Amino acid sequence: MRVLVATAVPAERDAVARALAEAPARDVPAHDVLAVGVGPAAAAAGTATALARAAAEDRPFGLVVSAGIGGGFPADLPPGAPVGSLVVADEITVADLGAETPDGFAPVTELGFGAVTHRPPPSLVREVADACGAATGTVLTVSTVTGSAERAAGLRLRHPHALAEAMEGFGVAEAAALHGLPVLEVRAISNPVGPRDRAAWRIGDALAALSDAFGKFAPVLRSWNTHD
Repeated sequence: MRVLVATAVPAERDAVARALAEAPARDVPAHDVLAVGVGPAAAAAGTATALARAAAEDRPFGLVVSAGIGGGFPADLPPGAPVGSLVVADEITVADLGAETPDGFAPVTELGFGAVTHRPPPSLVREVADACGAATGTVLTVSTVTGSAERAAGLRLRHPHALAEAMEGFGVAEAAALHGLPVLEVRAISNPVGPRDRAAWRIGDALAALSDAFGKFAPVLRSWNTHD
C-alpha cells in the first residue's frame, strides 16, 4: 500500500520526509510526502490532484495522511493537548463551515448540505497513537486560526472532545473521501489555542516531535491494511 502524506508547508514536509528516510527501509511504506498548501481549499485541491495523478499513472495510493503542526487546547479546557505533545485525530471536523444564525452557529449539515466530519479507521488511530504516545480526539479544521480565549471556549463548547486545531485536515479528508480512501490526521502541538503569543510558540520543537512520531509509527503504516 502506498501512502500519501500531505502537509501544509515545506518545513512540515521536510520533517516527515527526514524521519521516513532515516527509518529502517523494512519499516517504511512506499510513500510520497507533499506540501499541498495552507488552508482547507489548497489542501483539498493539492491532495486531490496528487491522488488523481497517481491513479492515472497506475500507482494509486491506499491511505492519505494529513500531517503537521497545530494549536492545542489548553489544560484549563480539559481534555487538553499541551505544547510539544502529539494528537492523532479520531474525528476530523471542520469547525467554521456553516452559518451564523440568531441561535448561534449552525454547521453546514444543519443547512442540508455536505459533511462536517470524517472519521479515520479506529484500528489505525489506535495503533498509530500507541506507537508514538499520542492522545486521540477531535482535530478541528479552521480557515481562521483562533486568536482569543472567547473563540477557543466557544469551539470547545461546540466540540467538547476537540484536542487541537489546524487548517488542512478536513480539506485533505474531503479529497481522500472523493477517491474512496481512508484518511489519518497527525498533529504536533506548537502553541496553545487562544490568544496569540508568537513568543510562546515552539515551532521547532513541534517539528522535531512530528519527525520523531513518524519514525516511530512508520511500521504501523507499512503493515496496516484497509480490511482491519
